[in-house]
Amino acid sequence: MVVDPEHAAVNGRKRAQRPHRTHREVADELRARIRSGALRPGQRMPTQAKLADEFGVERGVVRQALHILQSERLLTNVSKGSPATVAPDLGSNGLYGAPAGPAALPLPTTVALAPRIAAAFAAEHVEIDALCLTSVSLTLAIGEPLRQIHAGRLNPAKIDVRVLLPSRDIELAFPVPVEGRGDDDPLHERWLAQRNAQGQVLKHNLLALRATHGIDVHVSFRALPFTPPVKLYLLNSAESLFAYYTLARRDAEIDHEHLETYDTEGTQSMLFAFEQGAGLRDTTFVEQSHLWFNALWETISSELVLTS
Repeated sequence: MVVDPEHAAVNGRKRAQRPHRTHREVADELRARIRSGALRPGQRMPTQAKLADEFGVERGVVRQALHILQSERLLTNVSKGSPATVAPDLGSNGLYGAPAGPAALPLPTTVALAPRIAAAFAAEHVEIDALCLTSVSLTLAIGEPLRQIHAGRLNPAKIDVRVLLPSRDIELAFPVPVEGRGDDDPLHERWLAQRNAQGQVLKHNLLALRATHGIDVHVSFRALPFTPPVKLYLLNSAESLFAYYTLARRDAEIDHEHLETYDTEGTQSMLFAFEQGAGLRDTTFVEQSHLWFNALWETISSELVLTS
């Protein structure tokens, strides 16, 4: 059984309402339904009233979620009046396949990463390397191929996953309070809790495949002595997905206290895709990305234990 990092089903079935669901959580679930084919290209969405009732939220929350998906070109005709429509040309513009190479458009991580991860899991030997601030995007993206493995549609023989994350012992460059750190740093504690929780879910879900499907699985984490300004995903030595962490001034609420921060929204970072064999530029970028990742892994990184 796959443990969902957000404790949320994404199979399109109505479920028990959960209080305080955000517009981004609603967008994440609807996006997953579109990617899985539960909502097909050209299909009309349920009305905003029905979606609000299903998710237990106000219509304004649903409307915000739909606008996010429209900005990602997954929906069209988002308005207060008629129901939105799943974009009819998803198959031709690459949003489902999220191709790499020179023709690939940069897309938000939430759109681009999952289909590329799923494609990587079609290999006999799956190799995924990731460098990121937390593993939340990777954990979410791996959910779909895990469901396909459990459904018998994918059957890799071996899976190797390596993840580089910032060390708990450093002063993070971000997220940080706008007014500077005090003696206690609640932002650092929140980031650390998320880093550990998401990493543990990722590791548990993958290692469970040993018992359920007899797959040879290895998952390793190492700690970096710096805050990475970029995120990088390397898939089967054939693809490199790269994004910048773009900082902005953001509001946060920690322990019921309002805090202004400099932070990044990593799940929305635009991923640029490069493919081995798709021209000299792409091939060189993939090769150099692997050299860079391996150098960090083998030199200045250290053992990482996912505990608080």
